[in-house]
Amino acid sequence: MGLEEAIPVDGYLTTQLSRVINWARRSSVWPMPFATACCGIELMATASSRYDLARFGAEVFRFSPRQADLMIVAGRVSVKMMPVLQRIYLQMTEPKWVISMGACASTGGVFDTYAVVQGVDQFMPVDVYVPGCPPRPEMLIEGVMAIQKIIDEDNIPYDGEGNRKPLEIELFADNTKPVDVTIDHT
Repeated sequence: MGLEEAIPVDGYLTTQLSRVINWARRSSVWPMPFATACCGIELMATASSRYDLARFGAEVFRFSPRQADLMIVAGRVSVKMMPVLQRIYLQMTEPKWVISMGACASTGGVFDTYAVVQGVDQFMPVDVYVPGCPPRPEMLIEGVMAIQKIIDEDNIPYDGEGNRKPLEIELFADNTKPVDVTIDHT
């Protein structure tokens, strides 16, 4: 990232500085919406005053991938749109996160056709799967909170080559308790 490499590894300052960096990252997640269908309406509702995604520091929707670090894929993705989506993902800043919102983005939904991608996780790493058709805004907020919890704990999994592994968190719509996010690094 640059800042972590400039500070010496040993010492009290590094520990406190990493907490401040993680707090800043968690509190300023900037989403890049890729909304193509009815899930896009629920995404817009999440940012409205009723659900107020701004409470979590994610109110600034960026339509430039170089200014965003959270991609929200909401709705179906056609085969012709997939190269554009991949290019947008590659242009985003590191560390970057992906939420697959709704049944269409996660599995193709009811569109089991040759023209619709049957899950965006086949082409890019997905960190959080938000279920529903379309999912409620509360579920999307839980997905953002799950990513924020991982950022805050500095619990980002990496493979042996230094590449970030996708979190692959699945949310469940049971509405009984908040989601407890745990990551298995194996």
